[in-house]
Amino acid sequence: MSNAPSMAERITQKLQAALTPITLDVIDDSHKHAGHAHAVTHAAKAGRSGETHFTVKVVSDSFIGKSVLARHRMVNDLLRAEFAEGIHALAIEAKAPGD
Repeated sequence: MSNAPSMAERITQKLQAALTPITLDVIDDSHKHAGHAHAVTHAAKAGRSGETHFTVKVVSDSFIGKSVLARHRMVNDLLRAEFAEGIHALAIEAKAPGD
């Protein structure tokens, strides 16, 4: 059995390190898409079962003064390697404190 971190753990680690979030929830939604052709293809590409669809809810001072688009780009850029390794869909809720 592999000791490699799950995709959710990798996402959490990267976002924690880069954004120092006040709150962070990484939710694996892959079970909602099990059996869909694209989910199977992306999971196979990643060499993983599932772990293709996620929701990220993050509140960080890093987002202060940034547009929603800029916040989403920040998160997507941080997870570029994870997309290359099989993430198919990422729903992002990125907020600054007080939003």
